[in-house]
Amino acid sequence: MRLLLSAVAILALAACGEKAEEKASTPDPAAEAAAAAAEQEKIAAESLAASLAFLEENAKREGVQVTSSGLQYMVLEEGAEGGLLPNSVDMVDVHFVGTLIDGVEFDSSRARGAAARFRLNEAMLGMVEGLKLMTEGDRYRFFIPAELTRGEGEDPEGFNRALIYDVELLKVHDLLRNKQQSEAFLEVNAKEEGVSTTASGLQYKVLIKGPEGGKSPTESDTVKVDYQGTLINGTEFDSSYARGEPAEFPLNRVIAGWTEGVQLMSEGDKFRFFVPAPIGYGEDGTPGGPIAPNEALIFDVELIEVKAPEQQQ
Repeated sequence: MRLLLSAVAILALAACGEKAEEKASTPDPAAEAAAAAAEQEKIAAESLAASLAFLEENAKREGVQVTSSGLQYMVLEEGAEGGLLPNSVDMVDVHFVGTLIDGVEFDSSRARGAAARFRLNEAMLGMVEGLKLMTEGDRYRFFIPAELTRGEGEDPEGFNRALIYDVELLKVHDLLRNKQQSEAFLEVNAKEEGVSTTASGLQYKVLIKGPEGGKSPTESDTVKVDYQGTLINGTEFDSSYARGEPAEFPLNRVIAGWTEGVQLMSEGDKFRFFVPAPIGYGEDGTPGGPIAPNEALIFDVELIEVKAPEQQQ
């Protein structure tokens, strides 16, 4: 009996030890959060000190200029005379490479192979200020203090880092000017012989009428077309004719002007559409070009075939 009681006591003690060990090893979320916050504060303080020291030395380099906000910049290359200077409400196309002060690259439009397009007043504070110093074709290097990287969380880790950007200003898009030019074109075009205008503002002209009995598409159909797209200045930006092959796509997956316009057609028809920006590519245009923000477009479209949903592969 004594041996049995002793065994029970030993087992009980072992169980208590296991529970104590289990309790000691259970994570404490509050303690972990506090430790993480303390570590972040430490890294932020170290980063800020390193950034301030870098900027202090960098300001002494030949060719570096410093603005009243603390933004530092160098002119790497100047564009041709007559380039536009952006303001805060403009949209810009730029190529850029972003690095930390230790030279580590964290972002690059060049690596992605496509220019970036954005409204200037939506960028980080240092980028807004810096780009307003540039004209089209200029290439600058910006050294941006941590307090001017606010706006889009461009600091990769949020730890008070100064950032370096090499920026080439490719194009300035004056949204108001583009809108006025497009609207002026459409106002005159609406008076041309043979041009009809729908409630949405879409304008169209029948170039060729197909044979009787041709099928007209609905929004849910897939269409096969040949087409050419031009800007209002006559510049071609896209053409299935140039590619030597018709295009095929669901009609509900293209710009609204196409979705509306092609439904007016029958197989064999060829129409010319004049598409206002709101039912085209709007205020964004196509990033990196060729369609600018608020730009009206012209499409010659030949409807070859309509495929109902059940015919689609």
